[in-house]
Amino acid sequence: MLTRLSVRGFKNLDIDVQLGPFTCIAGPNGVGKSNFFDAISFLSSLAGKPLLEAALDVRGGAGRMGDVRGLFRRVGEKAADTMFLGAEMIVPPRGEDQLGQLAEASMTYLRYELELCYRSELPSRPNGGIEIVRESLSHLNLTSAKRSLGFPCSEEWRQSCIQGRRTVPYISTTKDGAVLLHADSKGGHGGGNPRKIRRPQDLPRTVLSTAENAAEHRTATLARREMLSWTQLHLEPSALRAPDDFTAPPVIGPNGSHLPATLYRLARDAAAATAGGDADIYARIANRLSELLEQVRSIAVDIDEKRQLLSIIMTDRHGTSHMAGSLSDGTLRFLALAVMHEEPHPRSLLCLEEPENGMHPARVPAMLRLLQELAVDTDEAVGPDNPLRQVLINTHSPSVVADVPEDSLLVAKLVPGASGAEHAVLLPLPKTWRVHDEKDPTVSKGDLLAYLDPIGPPRSDTIPGETGRASSQTPRRRRVKDRPDLQELLPFDESPRAAE
Repeated sequence: MLTRLSVRGFKNLDIDVQLGPFTCIAGPNGVGKSNFFDAISFLSSLAGKPLLEAALDVRGGAGRMGDVRGLFRRVGEKAADTMFLGAEMIVPPRGEDQLGQLAEASMTYLRYELELCYRSELPSRPNGGIEIVRESLSHLNLTSAKRSLGFPCSEEWRQSCIQGRRTVPYISTTKDGAVLLHADSKGGHGGGNPRKIRRPQDLPRTVLSTAENAAEHRTATLARREMLSWTQLHLEPSALRAPDDFTAPPVIGPNGSHLPATLYRLARDAAAATAGGDADIYARIANRLSELLEQVRSIAVDIDEKRQLLSIIMTDRHGTSHMAGSLSDGTLRFLALAVMHEEPHPRSLLCLEEPENGMHPARVPAMLRLLQELAVDTDEAVGPDNPLRQVLINTHSPSVVADVPEDSLLVAKLVPGASGAEHAVLLPLPKTWRVHDEKDPTVSKGDLLAYLDPIGPPRSDTIPGETGRASSQTPRRRRVKDRPDLQELLPFDESPRAAE
């Protein structure tokens, strides 16, 4: 679970923001909402790939030309030479490395920091490359967790997911520029002399990305696996509609692929655990989907033995069967999230852009309820029925902004920096847990008005009547929201009649 993200010098971001189980980032196009997700994706890629490969994966970053300079903040023709990425996270107390060895964390509340710089004089890279300046992985104290987490959570929840003790860092960078990888002993104090790595400038990848041995570096291994599990979902209708063959991986991909295989695996595992467990899985998902479509009676996976294909089939209340290929885009996205909700071992962080796409405005609240229920409940202990899962969404939809919990909302906007150049910030609402001091910047009422009053007043260039005309005598047909019989029904009515 990502509880805090600090970014400087990456694209247009200059942020230090606390994150709760569910966070909604709102803002107009081009202010940095997607860049925030890109920073998370970049950190995740750096935990598993070489520096250059991770940079090439970033949306709108290095691109096919391999110019990593596009990741650094640019003002006019000038680009920054350094960037900083910092992440505070809660990792699972135990897990496995790539060889299946058990890893038990000596501390589950961690902070990872990475400073990168752009280097132009690389003979093998005409467009330059990225170097590591500093890298660290350290523990955060259990006693300060309540204050540093920020979001409301019970003592029972904190004790269930923040465990262990540690006195030395796991990864550190010395003043003379050497990176140290510290041992992770059973006692939590670190054992023996740390292993000295080459200068960070000479490393082709982060030290954290090499932590694959649970026996020697168990906590770093779990931190790496945590960051690798951060997933940005791009649920594509074509992938959601596709059937799966019998050998398909039974895990939903970031684009929504393998939905039938995943649902079939969940049903099969439930049936193996308890008699009728598969029917319970299908019934729960159908009940959830009925919040979006009232005519849903059942959901099942059709097994085509001849063609060895798995397909999702929905039956409506009239008994008519509908294959996944005939369902709407919004229905398929909702179905994929409902299936994810049933996962016993879910991804720890899901990032989803504009979840309202394909949704009728009246159905948006159902989608938001599902997304919030996907996130961990911080009033109860973490466990099989309450997995440590987090959801981040972004939007520019008034329907979403108006319906999310007030303390989950962050509004992205551009503000001038010390040099006068604009950068993106994320602002919370006043009097929520994200605001620690009266001097902390918060979103203004004016910035929220565009979401809370999306209809607005009638146009000033129209006159009453059936057709309306602009003052320039150019014919212009009356819009729906300009109708006098609808004005009194609209929020924040500012028509002359309302003023009377």
